[in-house]
Amino acid sequence: MRKLTLLGACALFVLTVVVKAEPVPVTPDVPATFKPAQREGYFFVGGRYEGAGGKEFATGQMFVQFHAPTQVTQPFPVVMVHGTAQTGVNFLATPDGRTGWVDHFVERGFAVYVVDQVGRGRSGDNPEVYGPYARLAPGDLESIFTGQERFELFPQAKLHTQWPGGPGVKGNEAFDQFYLSQVPYIANALKSEELVNPALIALLEKIGPSVLLTHSQAGVFGWAVSDQRPDLVKAHVAVEPNGPTFYDIRFKGDAEWYERVGDARARPYGITRVPLKFEPPVNSPTDLTVMQADQPIRPDQIRCWLQAEPARKLPNLAKVPAVIVTGEASFRATMDDCTGAFLAQAGARPDRLALAEHGIHGNGHMMMLEANNGAVANVIIDWIVAKTH
Repeated sequence: MRKLTLLGACALFVLTVVVKAEPVPVTPDVPATFKPAQREGYFFVGGRYEGAGGKEFATGQMFVQFHAPTQVTQPFPVVMVHGTAQTGVNFLATPDGRTGWVDHFVERGFAVYVVDQVGRGRSGDNPEVYGPYARLAPGDLESIFTGQERFELFPQAKLHTQWPGGPGVKGNEAFDQFYLSQVPYIANALKSEELVNPALIALLEKIGPSVLLTHSQAGVFGWAVSDQRPDLVKAHVAVEPNGPTFYDIRFKGDAEWYERVGDARARPYGITRVPLKFEPPVNSPTDLTVMQADQPIRPDQIRCWLQAEPARKLPNLAKVPAVIVTGEASFRATMDDCTGAFLAQAGARPDRLALAEHGIHGNGHMMMLEANNGAVANVIIDWIVAKTH
């Protein structure tokens, strides 16, 4: 049985472009995803000039793509942040050419800002400054992201039905398109947090209080930014956030279907690698005593790693409404309850949005690209509207 390791995957330039949309011809092979009612543009936030190896670079900058209806009706914009090896294109459309989450949110009256993480995609890579880069192989995505029903490395995998055209493996046209969208990413996960968090804060300072919608790896950014600037985060939608708490795990399949990876804490502060504002204060990750639960919260889940009682609190995160969104057939269904339990223990008490409990079945980790992505977007939007009006 194949094994897979689950790892964690100042303004410099400001250029805003607003483009008046014009009709464009659509061939039979090109889906009609162009939206003429939208206002669109882009700009960069963050960044500085820095020297390395006798050269001068711009580093730390983050690309931001802007979309909005002609009349914005929602009080706060939504900032969408992608996960490991991905870029903002995840939210623009689906690999089989259907409407993406950006358009679903715009149609419901939101201004939307889609980023490419610092050091990735249109933000620009820079190994000389950011360090080594890594890539995901097709099999990494097939086995737990898009085609898990073929591999059954975790209990929920067999429930996956929503990848366009069947299991998301090589030869499936939608999977091939999805894999072509993958890009190299900074191998050092802590470095990514140290780069992306200040860039997101710079974006929120520019556009004002907003809703953060994070996916996968980006969950760590959402928790940290909410903790550092609760005045700027009106709500945090954590779509299958990076986890589980404290440690990484490896999926193995069979009866003993997971195991912890090593003794070192992958996320020393439980849900992040960067420090959070605990009360009483945490001067070092070793101040957090960690214990593993004797039993999982529900069947077919891992046993959570949580703080030993009495647990330190996270008062800033408690100020920000949050929801953890989980697909029925995702590998995150084995661990998202642990993230919720960690936060509840610390006084933050996020909402839980298990899609199956809302009649939305069969989704994997890349739910924004799957066949029922519109239904998923709508339940998320309904939660945001309820929390921000």
